[in-house]
Amino acid sequence: MIRKLMAAAAVAGLLAATPSMAANSCRDAKGKFVPCKTVVTKKTTTKVTTMTVKGKDGKCRFASGPKKGQFTRCP
Repeated sequence: MIRKLMAAAAVAGLLAATPSMAANSCRDAKGKFVPCKTVVTKKTTTKVTTMTVKGKDGKCRFASGPKKGQFTRCP
């Protein structure tokens, strides 16, 4: 019984606090309503460069990585 009562109180508190937090985020310093800003995060991608080495025979090969020693196009 007490467990159900505490769970209901926690849910009611969460639901009551959520709209007030959302309303506060859409106001400026003077308390006027402004359009809410959306936060956009950019994904950063790192380009992996593979090292190629030109051998004595004039053919290019990967110098490191999982394809080490395999032939590739010369830049």
